[in-house]
Amino acid sequence: MTAPSVPQPAAPRASRRAFLTATSLALTGFALAPLRGMAAGPAASKRSAGAVRIAEFADDGRPLRVVELPSVVRSDAEWRKRLSPLAYDVTRRAGTERAYTGALLKNKAAGVYRCACCGTALFDAKTKYESHTGWPSFWRAIARENVVEREDLAYGMTRTEVACARCDAHLGHVFDDGPPPTGLRYCMNSVALAFSPAAAPARAG
Repeated sequence: MTAPSVPQPAAPRASRRAFLTATSLALTGFALAPLRGMAAGPAASKRSAGAVRIAEFADDGRPLRVVELPSVVRSDAEWRKRLSPLAYDVTRRAGTERAYTGALLKNKAAGVYRCACCGTALFDAKTKYESHTGWPSFWRAIARENVVEREDLAYGMTRTEVACARCDAHLGHVFDDGPPPTGLRYCMNSVALAFSPAAAPARAG
C-alpha cells in the first residue's frame, strides 16, 4: 500500500495582516450577503475527465490506501442542481462565505472533513484549530494527493488557492501564519466541507 504523502507548502503566501486587511475591504458593502461569484477571483476550472491519485481515509483519520479514481466532472447545470446556492457560489465560482457564519466553524468533534462536492478526504479534525479569523482553519491537509494549490492574484494580492484534487472544488486559501508544526493556516469555507464523524468507541462488556 502506498502511504499518503504530507502536503508541502507553496510559497509565497500572504500574511495574516494582509489577508485580514484585504478581507475587510472586500467585505465592505457586503455585510448582509455572501461574496457571490467573485468575478475577480480564480475562474471556474474547465477540467477534463481523467484519473487522479487520491488517498483514502477512514472517518477516524486512519489512512487506508492510495488509489486512482476518475476525476469528477459535471456541467455547470448539474452542479447547480446538486448544490445549495451558497455551496455552488463558493465551490464552483470561487466565492467566500461570510466570516463566522459557517456551520463547521466551532465543530470540535473527532472525524474527517471531506469535500462537499465529491466526498474526498481533505482534513483530519486533529489538525483543526481556532484561528480567530471566522473560518474553519487547519494546520495541514490530510494528504498531498487530495488537494491542489495554485496561485491566486485576485484583489491585488498573491495568495494560494486550495482546491479539491478530484473535483476541483474551490475550498479556500492557505497562508503561512499558522501554528506549529507546519506554520500553515488552511482557511476553508464551511460550505465547501462535509464532516464525517468518527464512530464512537465500543463500550466494553
